[in-house]
Amino acid sequence: MIATTTELDALREAGKIASNARNWAAETIKPGSLLRELQEGMETLIREAGAMPSFPAQTSRNHIAAHSCSSPSDRTRFEENDLVKIDVGAHIDGLVVDTGISADLSSDGRWSAMIGAASDALGAAIGMCSPGVYVDDIGERVEEVITAAGFRPILNLTGHGLGRWTLHDKPRIPNARMGSKARLEAGTVFAIEPFATSGQGYVDDEGDPEVFMLARNPKRSNKIDP
Repeated sequence: MIATTTELDALREAGKIASNARNWAAETIKPGSLLRELQEGMETLIREAGAMPSFPAQTSRNHIAAHSCSSPSDRTRFEENDLVKIDVGAHIDGLVVDTGISADLSSDGRWSAMIGAASDALGAAIGMCSPGVYVDDIGERVEEVITAAGFRPILNLTGHGLGRWTLHDKPRIPNARMGSKARLEAGTVFAIEPFATSGQGYVDDEGDPEVFMLARNPKRSNKIDP
């Protein structure tokens, strides 16, 4: 999405609202609290501020890198030593923002180096952003920072463009050089999402899905068995 000046103003406001919800969650989270309550708390703050959640708030624990959304009946609680990835977004009139933060629930700071690597990679990537920059150059810088800290980037999770009513739009912002020829354009709206891991650097699907995308005009099919 290439945003107009008016759209950028709305996106900035949505960004402030989502960031406030994100920061509240990072300050509120503690061992023993329910995942579902934290997610609902973020969504309530967004609505009270005059925006709407752009996707269900998510809290992903430990080996789960992203996209973990509790069902209404989920009674799972955060535990001591959890590494939690908080992911939340807001929209104003369909103008979508997406933000996240990681929380270390250990008493000894065992996850601080990994969190710091991802945070440093994000800062380095933001510092590169300007019209004409190749997204692969951003990804290469993300990988350099993360590997220098002793970790690997997750290669099949990426940042992404943000559009009106569209959470995942072009361009993809990779976490390593991946052969993309895409460049940033003036006014492009996007999220940069560095993921650092001590694992292999790839993720697989796990568990039952709790988040769905609905098509506006789906092609329908029908099958009748005798």
